[in-house]
Amino acid sequence: MGILEKIAQVEAEIARTQKNKATEYHLGLLKAKLAKYRTQLMEPQGKTSAKGEGFDVMKSGDARVALIGFPSVGKSTLLNTVTKTHSESASYEFTTLTCIPGVIDYNGANIQLLDLPGIIEGASQGKGRGRQVIAVARTADMVVMMLDATKGDIQKKLLEKELESVGLRLNKPRPNIYFKPKKGGGLSFNSTCALTMCNEKLIQTILHEYKIFNAEVLFREDCSADDFIDVISDNRVYLPCLYVYNKIDQISIEEVDRIAHQPHCIVISCELKLNLDYFLEKLWEYLGLICVYTKRRGEQPDFQDGIIMRRDCSVEHVCHAIHRSIASSFKYSLVWGTSVKYNPQRVGLLHTMKHEDVIQIVKK
Repeated sequence: MGILEKIAQVEAEIARTQKNKATEYHLGLLKAKLAKYRTQLMEPQGKTSAKGEGFDVMKSGDARVALIGFPSVGKSTLLNTVTKTHSESASYEFTTLTCIPGVIDYNGANIQLLDLPGIIEGASQGKGRGRQVIAVARTADMVVMMLDATKGDIQKKLLEKELESVGLRLNKPRPNIYFKPKKGGGLSFNSTCALTMCNEKLIQTILHEYKIFNAEVLFREDCSADDFIDVISDNRVYLPCLYVYNKIDQISIEEVDRIAHQPHCIVISCELKLNLDYFLEKLWEYLGLICVYTKRRGEQPDFQDGIIMRRDCSVEHVCHAIHRSIASSFKYSLVWGTSVKYNPQRVGLLHTMKHEDVIQIVKK
């Protein structure tokens, strides 16, 4: 029996098992089995298999965004509209057959946007080059899920299911669980809060399925068995995701209003160029980028060439971005902007910078 048949068998058993207190251990065991089989599917065993033809492109710019969606939803049209790159777009499906990179220039940052081929149902099992598309998405900083507004929420649910099955977790925080396998001593289980979704026996059952008998487990928040399986697997990727509904010019204003009020969703029309500026704003916000300007002593700040950093970065990170030797000879820095109480304020290496702050570094 192949891995796909095993996965189908376990999924069928989960579907027909009633969810109650008596079956929770059995369900936990089945979920652990399913996660193991899916990991084997993503990383084929054996050295005889030929190397697959991937289409990953070199990472460039300040951030990388993967554009994922079903065929003919407007991914290439969006790339052509917001970047200077040309990607072939037509009214038939599978116009794009390889990965086409483009660069969005926004707030002084170069954001790499990858136009990936359309994926179909069953992509996580390798259908229609789906595995290569998802492999590229795992290397991105963020996923933009392109959806057809005329199809309702069907596409969103199908794509979420495909990405979930290959270990991509969208808009979810990493579970606050400490897990460390040990050489001996059995299972040490503790929690700092009341657990309502799992207990020590269930955790032990899941660990036995992974052939782990000695480990230290600490739950710092109330998590489910699925979250614990994600922690054990250690190959999950947690990414922010923006659901972009295209073709809003073909649906009613009530439907547009309903979609626009859903969490993490925005509505656009590539054909009529509607709401694209708001799309770029949300992209910047979800990537968590900030721009920091530098200033020399006795001169005006350089507002032409800012340094693009991640949100909540410290003065030390800014020093490393300018040159790696600056932090070692750092004395203090003067900061102007929203991160300080008065302008300029003298701060140290641990001070957290904010968007559009100006920094002057003084060396020893």
